[in-house]
Amino acid sequence: MTEPILFYFDFSSPYGFFASRDIDALAKRHGRIVTWKPILLGAVFKHTGIKPLTTIPLKADYTQRDLAREARRLDVDFRLPQAFPFASIAAARAFYWLWDQDPEKAKSLAQALFEHAFIAGQDISKPHAVLEVGRTLGLATSDLEVALSDPAVKDRLRQEVEAAIAAGVFGSPFVLVDGEPFWGYDRFPRIQAWLETGGW
Repeated sequence: MTEPILFYFDFSSPYGFFASRDIDALAKRHGRIVTWKPILLGAVFKHTGIKPLTTIPLKADYTQRDLAREARRLDVDFRLPQAFPFASIAAARAFYWLWDQDPEKAKSLAQALFEHAFIAGQDISKPHAVLEVGRTLGLATSDLEVALSDPAVKDRLRQEVEAAIAAGVFGSPFVLVDGEPFWGYDRFPRIQAWLETGGW
């Protein structure tokens, strides 16, 4: 049986947001499913020594322009939250807690969190914001609130981030197709070609 495509992303990544809108449809066209895996770029950057693009001179200006250009191409009403980049720990914990119960609902939560951040331009860094987004989806927010402080959920996220780094993940989005790595939303056409041809 074909292994799932692994989709790594950080909730604070605008390119991860763009990728999240396409990844499942791309996979489905080739009879594949996707395992979504939120990570924490802060932990990854400590390992690699890289800084967020929006904090690097020259690259920051280019990134702002590129994000706006990509949003126009996708016809997305895109905006960055005022606090950016932001901590995504609470969002990632919520995702893994829900993923273990219902992966499709977890994907819906991820999309809603992404849209709250990058379409509404709202802060999702705090637990109360994640709870509010969960409430709009009909989630039991009392259970979710407990989960965000659950040591087992905290440990799950830590293990997922460590496993991602061990697998060579260093950015968002990052996709593994049968072990073949693709970094960046601009690599999605190459992912499609790889799936069409079986690789080269």
